[in-house]
Amino acid sequence: MSAELLSGTAMRREILAELAAEVQSLQEQHGVRPGLVTILVGKNPASVSYVSLKVKTALELGFHEVQESLPETISEADLLAAIEAWNRDPSIHGILVQLPLPPHIDEKKVINAIDPDKDVDGFHPVNLGRMVLGGEEARFLPCTPAGIREMLVRSGTPLAGAEVVVVGRSNIVGKPIALMLAQKGPGGDATVTCVHTHTRDLAGHCKRADILIVAAGKPGLIKPEWIKPGATVIDVGVNRIGESASGKALLAGDVDFAGAREIAGKITPVPGGVGPMTIAMLMKNTVRSAWLHCGEKR
Repeated sequence: MSAELLSGTAMRREILAELAAEVQSLQEQHGVRPGLVTILVGKNPASVSYVSLKVKTALELGFHEVQESLPETISEADLLAAIEAWNRDPSIHGILVQLPLPPHIDEKKVINAIDPDKDVDGFHPVNLGRMVLGGEEARFLPCTPAGIREMLVRSGTPLAGAEVVVVGRSNIVGKPIALMLAQKGPGGDATVTCVHTHTRDLAGHCKRADILIVAAGKPGLIKPEWIKPGATVIDVGVNRIGESASGKALLAGDVDFAGAREIAGKITPVPGGVGPMTIAMLMKNTVRSAWLHCGEKR
C-alpha cells in the first residue's frame, strides 16, 4: 500500500488562511500591518524567483511589503548601512536578505547586522541561541526546520518518544531540526540521532527511524530498503537532475521516492513537500514579530 502523501502545498494554504486572520486582528487591535523588507542583491535567477514568491505571498496576506533590489556591485559597507536603516524603521518587523550574496560580501557580517528581533529567517546567532534554550525563549525558528516540525504536528505524526534520524548536519536544516524535535514539550520529546557523511552504518541508523528527515543534498541517497516499514519520511532535498523536453527543470529529492513510497507510512513529495512550508513559516515569523512589537506574545 502506498504511503500517505504529506502535501506542503495543502498545509501552506491552511497556514496562510490562519495568518490572514491574524493580520486582520493586528490591524483592528493595533492599527498595524506586519512589515517585511526583502533585500535582493544582484539578479541571480533562482534568488529572483524565490524573492518574487515571498513578495507575492506577503502582499496577498496584506503585509506592508518593501522590496529593495540592490546592484551586485554594492559594497559591503553600503549593504550594512541599508540593513541598519531598516533596523531603525518602526514600520518594519521583519528583514530578509536573500542568500547567497556576491563573493565580496561576508554573509556572516550581514546576518549578524540584522536586529535579532527582526530576524524572521531565524539565522542570527541570538535567535539560534534562543532556539537552543527552547520554550518561551525561542522567538524566530529557522523557516525550513520550523516547516518540517509543523508538517509533523499537523499530520498527526507522534513525536513524543519517537526515534528520529536526521540525515545532514547543516546549520540551516539538520542541526536546528534535531534540536527542535528533542526539546521538551509539544512538538518535541523525540529521541533524535543526527547522522552525516562520516557516520558508520548509515543504512542501519536509517532503518530504525520512526521519522526519517533527509537533508543531505544528494539525489536518491536513501534507498527503499533503508526505510522502516510505516515510517514517516521527510525529504528536504531539491536536486536538479536534468531538463524536460520543454526546458523545465527536473527535480528529485534525497530519497528514492518511488520505492520509498511503497514502504513508508507517510512521505513528502519533491517538489510540493517541504518547500512550500518554508515560505509559510517566514510569513508566520513576520506576523509573530509584529505582535511582539505591539507588546503581545503569540
